Amino acid sequence: MFDYGFLPPAMFLCMICFMLYGFPVAFTLGAVGLLFGAIGIATEHFHPSFLSALPHRFFGIISNDLLLAIPFFTFMGAVLERSGLAEDLLEGTGKLFGGVPGGLAYAVIVVGAVLGAITGTVAASVITMGVISLPVMLRYGYNPRLATGVIAASGTITQLIPPSLVLVVLADQLGRSVGDMYLGAMGPSAAQVLIFLLFILVLSILKPQDMPPLPKEVRGELDLKLVLKVLMGIVPSILLIFLVLGTIFVGLATPTEAGALGVVGAFVLALLHGRMSLTILREAVYATADLTVMVVFILIGSTVFSLVFQGMDGGLWIEHMLSGLPGGPIGFLIFVNVFIFFLAFFLDFFEIAFIVVPMLVPVAQTLGIDLVWFGVLLCINMQTSFMHPPFGFALFYLRSIASRDVRTTDIYMGAIPWLVMQLMLVVIVIFWPGLVTGMLDKGPAVDLDSIRIELPAGGLGDLGQPGGLGAPAGLGESPGPGAPAGLGQPQIAPQVSPQPAPVGQPQFD
Repeated sequence: MFDYGFLPPAMFLCMICFMLYGFPVAFTLGAVGLLFGAIGIATEHFHPSFLSALPHRFFGIISNDLLLAIPFFTFMGAVLERSGLAEDLLEGTGKLFGGVPGGLAYAVIVVGAVLGAITGTVAASVITMGVISLPVMLRYGYNPRLATGVIAASGTITQLIPPSLVLVVLADQLGRSVGDMYLGAMGPSAAQVLIFLLFILVLSILKPQDMPPLPKEVRGELDLKLVLKVLMGIVPSILLIFLVLGTIFVGLATPTEAGALGVVGAFVLALLHGRMSLTILREAVYATADLTVMVVFILIGSTVFSLVFQGMDGGLWIEHMLSGLPGGPIGFLIFVNVFIFFLAFFLDFFEIAFIVVPMLVPVAQTLGIDLVWFGVLLCINMQTSFMHPPFGFALFYLRSIASRDVRTTDIYMGAIPWLVMQLMLVVIVIFWPGLVTGMLDKGPAVDLDSIRIELPAGGLGDLGQPGGLGAPAGLGESPGPGAPAGLGQPQIAPQVSPQPAPVGQPQFD
């Protein structure tokens, strides 16, 4: 625990105490970093010039092109949230699936996935679906716990489905491309939606009274007009998704450029729905500015904290504690996910990504864990931060718009089955890495440790003599006539002993 002194754990504990006390996270990180920076200079852990790296780090944050994707995707979601697209989707799909038990629940899950792919905002998805669907579900006999649970869970899918802001932030912290993170998240996000749909199917068979079908006079006739209405809401959304994600996957645009394309597409969709106005534009700009400023200030505070923490040998302290866990990589992953699950009771996903993830990356690399798989796994875990009682923000959003007839205990108890399903996906991804890595384009893995560079031995002899500058190229072979190997060329030979592939990556022979 104290192999690297008491200052690293004291610094980490001090940060936790200040945040639990209620101080803003960005200012807590900066203040604790500067306080322990002064202590580090006084105790001669590092020279005062060590802190001269802070201005360069600040400039690196502000000039990071990748982080520019955050305001673009946020602005795109804010415009679509206010354009009425969600209302049209929910109304059409609700009538389309309303004739079967659990039909409205199916509609909420499907629309939640679509909204997650085009808005990227949990608050917008939960509030929009809650305002529209919850009164209808309760009016026609849905169990309040089921109704509130499915709405909250469907809103949190936004965290995992590309173009998720969480994946952009994790890509920056892990040093991996956003395109790889998005590709890696496609399988788990589809699996999450499928698990939710299967749960509703099983529950509709076992307890159909908890989710009765809508009366025919409410849902109307299942005719071509209704199908066209649903398609008119879904097809433009799917086109926008392909416009944003497709350009990233095929390499035509960077995430920042794809975000800009998404903003243009959001304007077009809003205009097609006839709901674009200066009021909507002003509200979208304000929402984007709020989120962007929050992210930048948390990043600056976390940079101060992480620099001083590394100067205190905090990174070595974390690596020493976590790399010795029993069970190897699997034991490390289980511990990290349990730790982040409980940490998410108190911290937002931005705070976890900027504070905790940089401490875990060196350990994951030491254990040979694929960082894309690791990042997607953390993203799946962090979506539970919106769901678990009593601090889940999705539950707060739902409580703010639900009627007084819906008890808070119903909202909390209704969230638990969906929280268990999210944790099931965490376990699935840990023991089935191919769900993430299967879609990634991986060339043959080259293990640098298996390459040996040998220089000629025996000093400087005559040209063409063994051990001289004209040493033969082959290992232990004499060159044929007229075949000198060149002047002092290094000889490179791969070793025979195989190396195990990193965890989460396929083995190439």
